[in-house]
Amino acid sequence: MAHIALAVGDQKRSRRFYERYFEFDASTARVADDGVLLIEGPDGVLLALAETDEAIRLPSFLHFGFRAAGSPAEVRAFRDRLAGDDIEIVEESDEPDYVSVKCRDPDGYVIEFAWEPE
Repeated sequence: MAHIALAVGDQKRSRRFYERYFEFDASTARVADDGVLLIEGPDGVLLALAETDEAIRLPSFLHFGFRAAGSPAEVRAFRDRLAGDDIEIVEESDEPDYVSVKCRDPDGYVIEFAWEPE
């Protein structure tokens, strides 16, 4: 994946969320001529945040995800961190060959963080 483009209600709020929970690099943040905030994240993924006043409506299945580089314990610790920060957890799975947690960002987008053996 090269980039993710999201319509958001508040660029600063979304930026803080993705920097804090999904390792997007604050030092790479820049605003394009059209006002879209661009910031680089894991595996070179570019996040493009365009502020909108329109209501954001999402189908229930829509989500995107990131792969845990380490172990199932990394996903479990991340889940505990989300819960401790009162971030809404939408779904989780803890199976021998798949450990996952899905949370909701400030605009309602669902993001998955998962581990599975290679």
